[in-house]
Amino acid sequence: MNDPLGPETPAPEVVDLAHVLFDLARAGEGERLAAYVDAGAPVDLTDPAGNTLLMLAAYHGHPRTVARLARRGAAVDRLNDRGQSPLAGAVFKGEPEVVDVLLQHGASPDAGQPTARETAAMFGREDLLAPEA
Repeated sequence: MNDPLGPETPAPEVVDLAHVLFDLARAGEGERLAAYVDAGAPVDLTDPAGNTLLMLAAYHGHPRTVARLARRGAAVDRLNDRGQSPLAGAVFKGEPEVVDVLLQHGASPDAGQPTARETAAMFGREDLLAPEA
């Protein structure tokens, strides 16, 4: 018996579309991903681990895709289920262009655990968060 107030299992085609969107984010297919978001796909769609499309694009080093998502309202400081921010992920991966895009869109170096600042200190990458001279 279905619980009318409980969560329903999404239709298989919805799950398939979500997988396509996550793959587009990982691959940096920003133009295609933006078209889906513009057509109504949730800009802050999350995978089972709480990673948003923006988090996946940031972690995989795709600054243009990150910028497209941020311009469409993606939450730049949304933490995944492990408490990690997109900015900390970009610092960890050593992605200076992604870091710059996230900072330009208001990402906080102090969000998450560990924060991007703490991550930079752990890996000797404070330069990624330093303002340009």
